[in-house]
Amino acid sequence: MPETFGEAYRKDVPLAPYTSSRLGGPADHLIEVRSAEALASAAEKLWERGLAFRVLGGGSNVLVADEGVREVVVLNRARNRRFNEGGERPSIWAESGASLGTLARQAAERGWAGLEWAAGVPGSLGGAVVGNAGAHGGDTAGSLILAEILQHDGGQESWPVERFEYGYRRSRVKRNPGAFIVLTATLGLSASTPDACKRTMREYAERREHSQPAGASMGSMFKNPVGDYAGRLLDTAGLKGLREGEAVISEKHANFFINEGGAKAGDVRRLIQQAEDKVRKVHGVDLELEIELIGDWPELQLVNGENV
Repeated sequence: MPETFGEAYRKDVPLAPYTSSRLGGPADHLIEVRSAEALASAAEKLWERGLAFRVLGGGSNVLVADEGVREVVVLNRARNRRFNEGGERPSIWAESGASLGTLARQAAERGWAGLEWAAGVPGSLGGAVVGNAGAHGGDTAGSLILAEILQHDGGQESWPVERFEYGYRRSRVKRNPGAFIVLTATLGLSASTPDACKRTMREYAERREHSQPAGASMGSMFKNPVGDYAGRLLDTAGLKGLREGEAVISEKHANFFINEGGAKAGDVRRLIQQAEDKVRKVHGVDLELEIELIGDWPELQLVNGENV
């Protein structure tokens, strides 16, 4: 593999520094790309060789196993962007490794409204496009105009937002892992003023500070069930403060699982299992993960019906 990817290739790379939770073991093989062209080239070469791989952007909404990842990890550092004032409305074109929050703040500086909800959302633009990231009543589906997609069996195409078949934290791309790679995206905004945009962002930031914990986490652990909130179900099931090692379910918001500094991914995995079991027992609801489990995960062992 070094002969194919040169200096972009590294072996046995710890992934914890590349995740928002600061958790996870090493990638056997890692390729770092710094442009959409390099991302497309890497994906095509890996597909040609029949090698399984996954793209890692901002490292939020993922939990990497302590045992690491056997697939090739493509670390997406493609972050070029353009701010376009022409046309019917202002827009941003950016490569998929760009920080969504940074794009939102740069739009606000220009007085362009529509991305204020994203200012505090961690992760990359590509991850937001795949998972329909959202907050404060806004989401990616409401901002996306089109994206450049590399298809495993079809080359590159420009997809308008309709082709993503968006739903709550889901998309056509997310439903078909390995089949599509997001290379770039164009987001549509509207003209406003810097003061108005920043005021809205401050209001959202105050809400987050009041309701969400600080610290290293993956973001929201579970999706909200229809007509309810995962945080409420976890809270009323008595799960706030539940701990495994240095991983703990936040006392401030039960849908956030915090790494207090020395946690292992396995600690979080056991908390997930206990939370799922307790909510099912108390409320009769099967929670669905919003995060993705990545890597080699051993089966959880049980002693007297309890996780160990």
